[in-house]
Amino acid sequence: QPCRATHSLCIQNFHVVQLNVGGHLYTTTLSTLRKHSDSKLAEIFSGPPKLRTDTQGCYFIDRDGSHFGAILEFLRSEQLPKENIQEVHKEAIHYNIKPLIKLLEETPRLFGELVGRQQFLSRVPHYKENIEVLIRIARAEAIAARHSYIIICVLRTEEDLGFYDNAINSLEAAKESVVTFGPWKAAPLVKDLLDCVKMDIENQGYRVSIQPHAVEKSFLSRSYDYFYQLTFTWW
Repeated sequence: QPCRATHSLCIQNFHVVQLNVGGHLYTTTLSTLRKHSDSKLAEIFSGPPKLRTDTQGCYFIDRDGSHFGAILEFLRSEQLPKENIQEVHKEAIHYNIKPLIKLLEETPRLFGELVGRQQFLSRVPHYKENIEVLIRIARAEAIAARHSYIIICVLRTEEDLGFYDNAINSLEAAKESVVTFGPWKAAPLVKDLLDCVKMDIENQGYRVSIQPHAVEKSFLSRSYDYFYQLTFTWW
């Protein structure tokens, strides 16, 4: 049935509103949309109309509406989603629904991400910049190749950092293309850092693997286990 949304929003809260959120159709009431007065939805649906309507008369929100149903369900019943927690959290931030944001950030998955992993990564110098550099190098080396290979150096402690010059000189690979992480003052180990690197690159749609990079050494030279080979697979 065609939507029949009125063009005047100065009406009773129980009035039914038809929404088109990025092509996803939803039906709700003004009271639901206005439930949290400081939210973006309450702002939009208070006073004169602030949205255009589509060809069927539905109020149109130009945003992906895949998870808007979870937003509406919380506004109706305060029920939290059981899946797509991170995606719904992103929408809650966009619509500035503070109670939902707070409750989602207390769920085990987001709590672990925000309080555990992200707090750890904030203690790793230049972590985000290094991820961008890795992707940029890999893409530059992808021409006519199935794989891109990058050497990363992980220095867990200040003591490891003291051996950096000797370790980097032991490499036969191009030293200027080595990307270095650390040191950091937090409990997670080198393996945890490598898991984060893999996760954050794969979350951007790439296929990667990480293996220890063996460094050839002479009889009297020290062995350094700081190096790992990051492999991007393109096809």
